[in-house]
Amino acid sequence: MASRYASLSREELATLVPELLLIGQLIDRSGMAWCISAWGREEMAQVAIEEWSGASPIYTRRMQDALGYRGTDVVTIFKGLQLDIGAPPQFMDFRYTVHDPWHGEFHLDHCGALMDVEPMGESYVVSMCHDIEDPTFDATAVATNARAQVRPVHRPPRSSPEQHPHCRWTVTIDESFPPVQPLAAYHHVAATRAATVELDPIDNADDGMADYSGPLLSDLDFADFSHSALVRIADEVCLQMHLLNLSFEHAVRARSTDEEQAREICTKQLVGIAGIAAERLHRALGLPDGVEGAMRVLALHPLLNPAAYHQAEVGESSVTVGPSAASVDGGWAALVGPGRPEPLQALVRAVDPHLDVEVSGTPETYTAHVVRREVAAREAGEVAVTRFSTGAAFEFQPRRSLPITPV
Repeated sequence: MASRYASLSREELATLVPELLLIGQLIDRSGMAWCISAWGREEMAQVAIEEWSGASPIYTRRMQDALGYRGTDVVTIFKGLQLDIGAPPQFMDFRYTVHDPWHGEFHLDHCGALMDVEPMGESYVVSMCHDIEDPTFDATAVATNARAQVRPVHRPPRSSPEQHPHCRWTVTIDESFPPVQPLAAYHHVAATRAATVELDPIDNADDGMADYSGPLLSDLDFADFSHSALVRIADEVCLQMHLLNLSFEHAVRARSTDEEQAREICTKQLVGIAGIAAERLHRALGLPDGVEGAMRVLALHPLLNPAAYHQAEVGESSVTVGPSAASVDGGWAALVGPGRPEPLQALVRAVDPHLDVEVSGTPETYTAHVVRREVAAREAGEVAVTRFSTGAAFEFQPRRSLPITPV
């Protein structure tokens, strides 16, 4: 099935891609609050470790193959981070230094995730910047080279709010290092349909960059990529979100007392990110208000993308969802349908609080009609929780992209 993003202009796609990367990062702002409520801070950290370690090696390799930069060196690792929902541009402002193919470093001039957790206290900062990042950075690097080690030079807690950069890390690849072994969650996620779904190939004849095989750039200016490449990147980033969510759900179910608790936590996560993602897409692309705008947002929302993974027919005021790879995997697709309208309600109400959805059909095939109510609905609590993140209102700024040469 052709990508739903193909209808956008090259300029619109260049705006969309960083938005999608940031939305992927905010999945955790939506989900982890409910894990803390259920099991406490320490177990939340373990969920995050399993979540990211299960998904990131898979989607990192997918992006390498899509954009033709698979390799075994630090440049390949850094390129992957630039296209990773774990490191959305500017919000997680990674700055890279390459010493040689096997030695490099990066620091964060700004860490939006740190800005989110610092108000919660030092224990939460340690959980994120130590407990979670130590294993997950290596898990991401293993997609490029199993003998890569990412190690801190310094990191939070900070001695003062003025301390910059927020953190600094070295990346070293050495044959003497023991190879990193994937966690059990990786094997679970690797068996999903999302891990292997085929997307439209990039048209090398299209104007603009068709791949990222050239030098490492300080910042990716997505406007330099071709229309075809941007469509593929957008679809891959949406798959990153689905893979991350499938890994999250696996970790949640492993700790839940029953399926009802797991479904409740996973649904709350989806409701929160559905609303914030819709709000950001609506604003960034300057889409219309009302039912028309809601349907346009729905067609572009990561919940229903990529089209090759999630079957959906979007009309003027309704969307019909049918069986697909996404429904086989479960994940977000299993949390929406008759009797489960909350994620779609959060999505359309982010465009206009007077909008609602009426869902009919079966769990496998259903139609959601978008309707207008006289009384505006209040924002869902799950969306309000996700809005706690500074990423909800974050604004991207133009950046000049320069090649990074070894120093």
